[in-house]
Amino acid sequence: MKTHQVLSVLALALASLLPVGTYAADKSADDLAVVGERIRQTGDQIRADLKEARVRFDAQKAREEAERKREAERARQQAAREAAEKAAIQEAKRQQALEAAQAQARKEAALKAEKAERERQIALANQRVKDEQAARERAAKALAAARKSAGPSAMGGDPAVESKKERAARALAAARQLSGPKAME
Repeated sequence: MKTHQVLSVLALALASLLPVGTYAADKSADDLAVVGERIRQTGDQIRADLKEARVRFDAQKAREEAERKREAERARQQAAREAAEKAAIQEAKRQQALEAAQAQARKEAALKAEKAERERQIALANQRVKDEQAARERAAKALAAARKSAGPSAMGGDPAVESKKERAARALAAARQLSGPKAME
């Protein structure tokens, strides 16, 4: 009997569960359909979000690439400006050095010319002194030779009557004739 009672309780339990199970199964199917729809909507939303994120990511990459290009262009232009400034500075320094060298060369040339002119003036003065000295020596020799050859009358007149000035003038005239007019100047 015991078995029979257990079976009856079991049958009763199953019978009571059967309508609930059917109802639960219908409700589960509706719930599953709702859950499936939610999953599909969520998946669609995730795909849309992913597409949007991909678009934002691509746009961000494009902006960053454009910024890198602008930065590279700015750096290139800055480098070009710096190179141009450096070249200008070097050219200015080269020009300044060239001008300094030219000024130094002009100064040295002027000093050499001045020195050469001084040496030429000294040589001319020395030559004049030598020429004057040679003319005096010739005049003195001519005077001495004239005195020896004929005595005082050879000079043209009486030395007692003739003054010192007249004798000097006559000696000078004789010396000029011997050496030329330029020698006594």
